[in-house]
Amino acid sequence: MAEYSFDIVVIGSGAAGLTAALNLADRYKVAVLAKAGISDGSTAWAQGGIAAVLEEGDTFESHIEDTMVAGAGLNNRATVEFVVENAPKAIEKLAALGVPFNPGGDERWHLTREGGHSHRRIVHVDDATGQAVQRALEQAAVAHPNISLFPDRAAIDLITGKHCARYSGDGHVWGVYAVDRATGTIETFTGRATILATGGASRAYLFSTSPRGSTGDGIAMAWRAGCRVSNMEFNQFHPTCLFNTEVKNFLITEAMRGEGGLLKLPTNGRRFMPRFDKRAELAPRDIVARAIDHEIKRLGLDYVHLDISHKPAEFIEAHFPTIHARLLAIGIDITKEPIPIVPAAHYTCGGVLIDMKGRTDLPGLYAAGEVTQSGLHGANRLASNSLLECFVFGDAAAEHIKRHFDEMPTPPAIRPWDESRVTDSDEEVIVQHNWREIRRFMWDYVGIVRTTKRLERAQHRVALLRQEVADYYGNFRVTPDLIELRNLVDVADLIVRSALHRKESRGLHYTIDYPDMLDEAVDTILVP
Repeated sequence: MAEYSFDIVVIGSGAAGLTAALNLADRYKVAVLAKAGISDGSTAWAQGGIAAVLEEGDTFESHIEDTMVAGAGLNNRATVEFVVENAPKAIEKLAALGVPFNPGGDERWHLTREGGHSHRRIVHVDDATGQAVQRALEQAAVAHPNISLFPDRAAIDLITGKHCARYSGDGHVWGVYAVDRATGTIETFTGRATILATGGASRAYLFSTSPRGSTGDGIAMAWRAGCRVSNMEFNQFHPTCLFNTEVKNFLITEAMRGEGGLLKLPTNGRRFMPRFDKRAELAPRDIVARAIDHEIKRLGLDYVHLDISHKPAEFIEAHFPTIHARLLAIGIDITKEPIPIVPAAHYTCGGVLIDMKGRTDLPGLYAAGEVTQSGLHGANRLASNSLLECFVFGDAAAEHIKRHFDEMPTPPAIRPWDESRVTDSDEEVIVQHNWREIRRFMWDYVGIVRTTKRLERAQHRVALLRQEVADYYGNFRVTPDLIELRNLVDVADLIVRSALHRKESRGLHYTIDYPDMLDEAVDTILVP
């Protein structure tokens, strides 16, 4: 078993993790773990852009208000103010790192508009902003002598007092146990501080826009270690994911509707969004996703159409080069015909509860990005606030660690991982079957529109799977697939429990049994 000791351990190599690592590395030795390749997280998949007040006439107050309205009043206003006011600085830092934001005419950068925003405030790199951001952060991290990158390390569990050679019950986090995918070796990574930046849990659902690794690992590990988890019922379903049996998880950016794309019924070519909201295609995502879900179920459709072909071909090719090329390759010319789309699980608005310094409930453990519930998103994330949250909280966690590093105790002796009582699995089919079963019942019972009866059915299935997975985990050597399945069961349980707890419809949580929104907005907080 390999043992690595660093000043700080960062779990996750996307926008939040690399932002924190780069901030810390001028002073400290930092390990960055990635479950697969360094570039394989959700950041590189983000098409739209980053929201910031940069346009003449736009204001912080307006961005704050748009965020609060989208979040159905559940946001923490102090957090929203903190993130919005730090947005222009975050954009400047990214530009200094070499992110080639699209230039504007009279303005320094071209700003687009997305659903729920009252102004043009989305800086972007064509329709592949996340890819450009990931590339710039990664290049800076690779070049930094104090950052060590560890790809293909699947985190198993946080190292706490119970894993110390001399038991300590204080809940302090000292790092993480991880398995090397190439060798199957269990490794320990220890540090004075640990930062969770592991992303969300959208792969708990059958249809998802997120990469395969979005299995809620950080949320599940933090929960098992003793952290509170909040607002897990708020799963954002992106309204417009390509419907194609061959191509999985291809997202059609919200910016396409911002630039004039229209949602239409494939049966007659008519628009339907004006019937659901006066903002039509520019309504927030939860409203658009529910409208599409309603029309698909009402008419027995497989998909609806997103159509931008009424715009000039050169406009479409200039604004959406990635999407245009990708769809052309499968026989869809978006300059001439509509795109078949369905909603798909896209973003986890809940997560590990943190404060504005990125601190969790456990000493030594910080978190940033989609793994968290920071108070920014409330009951529904406003478009393009997610990458922004990663930069602001990645920096906030790093700054707090730097200020308090000298007060943080050094890690004690840690017990090695014990594999003395397990064997290699001879039934991998169980892992694959249970994975498929979770994603199917979560989609059918805990999807865009919910009922108490369906949620109770899901809860029953989660309980059965939890027992099955616990038995399996106790008998067989851990593999990355088994780790993900264990985490998915925990996350599915947290989502269902949170959804059953909320006796109202608010934001992304819509239940037929409680269709009205209560007067008071209260976070769902689960305590281990």
